[in-house]
Amino acid sequence: MHAVPPEHGHHPALSDKRHPRAYPLEERAWRRPEQNGASLAQEITISRWLDLRTASRTEEAVTPSDRYFIGVASRTTRIKLTGEQRTIFEGVMPESTLYVSAPSKRLVARFDAPCDFLHFHVPDSYFTDRLPIAQHRPTQHLNDLILLRDMFAGQLTRPLLGRGEPIDETFARCIGQTLAMRLARLEYPRTKVGALANWRLRRVQDHVKQNFRRSIRLPELARVAGLSRMHFAAQFRAATGYRPHEYLLAQRVEHAKTLLNTEAPLVQVALAVGFCTQAHFSTVFKGITGETPADWRARSSSRAASGPV
Repeated sequence: MHAVPPEHGHHPALSDKRHPRAYPLEERAWRRPEQNGASLAQEITISRWLDLRTASRTEEAVTPSDRYFIGVASRTTRIKLTGEQRTIFEGVMPESTLYVSAPSKRLVARFDAPCDFLHFHVPDSYFTDRLPIAQHRPTQHLNDLILLRDMFAGQLTRPLLGRGEPIDETFARCIGQTLAMRLARLEYPRTKVGALANWRLRRVQDHVKQNFRRSIRLPELARVAGLSRMHFAAQFRAATGYRPHEYLLAQRVEHAKTLLNTEAPLVQVALAVGFCTQAHFSTVFKGITGETPADWRARSSSRAASGPV
């Protein structure tokens, strides 16, 4: 049986009093990191929101007037983000998704699944004063920006999750600075593909959930959505951040994680979720999670054996 961490915000590995400035900082409330009395007005603050509850719950916060807020999903979750009386995002948010809220903006989040986010609280000067004049550009596009499956952000921030050890503050801030500078210099497309309608997306997701163990090709999913292959593929990626085949593989990996918490042999797990060989399963699993199935199983078992803190 898995160890059950505290319901939300608190992460045992981040609260060791021997490391009062260990990063990421704890959040006792969503997007409200503990500052330990330090003034960090000119620095990037990094915090973590870990909430393993399964029941639906709603949180809200207003970004300070002198800061941008950047959230990076460290695991796939289901969420609805609302701001300025409009829906910014609703549905399954893949791991490595990045979203941004501008200064003084109110954001409401409804979580419908366990979640794990790294939060970067960035002074607005990082997008203006600290860039060379030649690289200055309007920042309006940053508000409510969603980058689904931003693999750069996912790989960059992964070291901040640690393995039970505190992260050096200077190292953590370097990661935050790199992320902010990358956003400031990012080129945005002038045209945007519309996302797949929610009702079509739900039909496709339900179809994949029921049939992920077998081969599912693009024409089949397009028929389920009621669209041409070309329009479906583009709209599906806009809605989820995945190409259809990538989404199928990701669902297989998610189901495999459940089986890896049993004593089933790896080859049996691979076949049970639709892979033809253990080798292919291991390659895909590591590509998505950063760990081999065996390593993931060992770490999961270690967490369970340690018991609640």
